[in-house]
Amino acid sequence: MLDLPRPLAGTAELQGQVAIVTGGSGSIARRLGQSGATVVLADLSLMAAEKAAQVLEGEGIRTFPLVMDASDEAAVETGIAQMAVRLGRIDILVSNGGIQIVHPIEDFPLSDWRKTMTIRLDGAFLTTRACLKQMYPAGRGSIFYIRSVHSKASLFLKSAYVNPKHGLIGLAKVVAKEGAKHGVRANVVCPGFVRTLLIEKQIPEQAKALGITEEEVIRNVTLRETVDAEFTTVEDVAEAVHFFAAAGSNALTGQSLIVSHGWCMQ
Repeated sequence: MLDLPRPLAGTAELQGQVAIVTGGSGSIARRLGQSGATVVLADLSLMAAEKAAQVLEGEGIRTFPLVMDASDEAAVETGIAQMAVRLGRIDILVSNGGIQIVHPIEDFPLSDWRKTMTIRLDGAFLTTRACLKQMYPAGRGSIFYIRSVHSKASLFLKSAYVNPKHGLIGLAKVVAKEGAKHGVRANVVCPGFVRTLLIEKQIPEQAKALGITEEEVIRNVTLRETVDAEFTTVEDVAEAVHFFAAAGSNALTGQSLIVSHGWCMQ
């Protein structure tokens, strides 16, 4: 077991804790690391994981890259167990990442449906199961599923996108129930429109299809339902995860928090 580092000055809420972050979410990893956690960056690509780790290490955050396909049972079990042995504990899991394939339901190929379910649902289940094996004996743990406001809504053509997002709210609730006696909490963070590469690609496509400018697409289509015409940022999402992770109470479990500038309200 390695000696874990001290957290950055003045940010000790997660001192000594170990977080596994899947799906290349650098902003979440940074925020947890700033609060004292050692962060394991799990990614399909070793190059991507090492590059992200190098950036965070330069900011004084202790990181470990881990090559892992979250939908591969053996890879998940082995990778998380190895990190637990190496670091002595697993306190936080952040399950992130996924794909989007769109078709009307009547034309949706079963192969595309199964691919989406495997990546979005199986990956969350497998990483959760592997981390619970470490968290339960320790009597502590916090699990987060990063999805979107579409965990609460629906969209045309996106049955395979929306379905697992709704499903993960159910998974979080079950983990919250079963994990309570072991000191484990589970929650879902649901971002609104984040200016990802996918959104950047869609904006000019929509502008061309609708015959309007890209600025009009952003203002009148993408962000029309927000209260301030602002995109949700990756930092907004990271702050929400940190808020839950650093909470000193078991009251916050089995919940889903929408972070969308009012795009979706409940």
